[in-house]
Amino acid sequence: MSNIIKSPLGYNYFLPDLLNKEYTFSPEIYNLCIKASDKLAELRAFSYFVPDVDFFIQMHVSKEAVDSSKIEGTKTEIDELFLENELFPDEKRNDLEEVKNYIKALNYGIQKLEELPLSTRLTKEIHAVLMSGVRGEKKTPGEFRHSQNWIGGATIMDAHFVPPSHEHVSELMSDLEKFLHYNSCPDLIKIALVHFQFETIHPFLDGNGRIGRLLIILFLIQTNLLYKPVLYISQFFEKNRMLYYENLDLARTETGLEKWLKFFLVGIRITAEKNLQTLKQIMILKQTVDSKIIKLGRKAKNAKILVDHLYSKPQITINQVENILNISKNSSALLIKTLVEVGILKEITNNKRNQIFSFYEYLQLFSN
Repeated sequence: MSNIIKSPLGYNYFLPDLLNKEYTFSPEIYNLCIKASDKLAELRAFSYFVPDVDFFIQMHVSKEAVDSSKIEGTKTEIDELFLENELFPDEKRNDLEEVKNYIKALNYGIQKLEELPLSTRLTKEIHAVLMSGVRGEKKTPGEFRHSQNWIGGATIMDAHFVPPSHEHVSELMSDLEKFLHYNSCPDLIKIALVHFQFETIHPFLDGNGRIGRLLIILFLIQTNLLYKPVLYISQFFEKNRMLYYENLDLARTETGLEKWLKFFLVGIRITAEKNLQTLKQIMILKQTVDSKIIKLGRKAKNAKILVDHLYSKPQITINQVENILNISKNSSALLIKTLVEVGILKEITNNKRNQIFSFYEYLQLFSN
């Protein structure tokens, strides 16, 4: 049976095969899966023994959010996430809110995994968080679509890809959930197939790409392949955006599925390796920063509290220091001045007023 179905309205849509079935893969795929799993295990083990790892988690989540959203066309950079609202350009505010919602959705999903398995129910809940108060908020957040969507093209008749008709979405997503929980595929191959199938079904009117990539991180945590969300796979997808889309397209052909699996598994391995190096660099930087703080005498206690805050939000203003430490503006300014002098902070605006200070070396570890 052909996967291309003619709609009564005159356009063609793609109806994928059900996912929950038996698979055989080449030795190359299994070998790539083992290599990716080994590197993930190394990343997981290292993150488990990192002291105060939760201080750094929010930056990893922020990095994933920025790169996943960039694939969809937003232009927010990671350093912009930490600007005060009044300093953020109006023309980029919608992009910023979408990235912040991705962070909220991922954090929500991680928290809910403690009581709910990864499922269509949880996927809908995460989607509702992702789409709340941003572009697309009127496109039925938290609900599978009840109308046809398409990808690319000015109209459905010249679209690059038309997902299955909405009448098939519930059955396909139910099958995807069964595959997720009951199929015996190796975990990394399983999530590669789930991501491909989810993007093919495109079950929501908006936000499918971001949800599909978010599910990868949640699956890795649920299956204990990751201890914390320290893998930002969307960086690999964003840097190889054309290959990412090309391989998803190829996977819908008879011979293209293994090429998608190769791309995905290599991406997991490369990303895990890079993120492991980032964690190691964070530990080296933390030791350097701690040694500088110890030498600050009476200022050391407040400096330590402030720097711990900067590991989650690595840009700061004097007003924010006042609020965080509950000290005067003069004391805040003097502490900032000291941290600039010892090389922990860097002023990045060259302004005399409304200055912003960056935990620059730390932020650079997460910049492309």
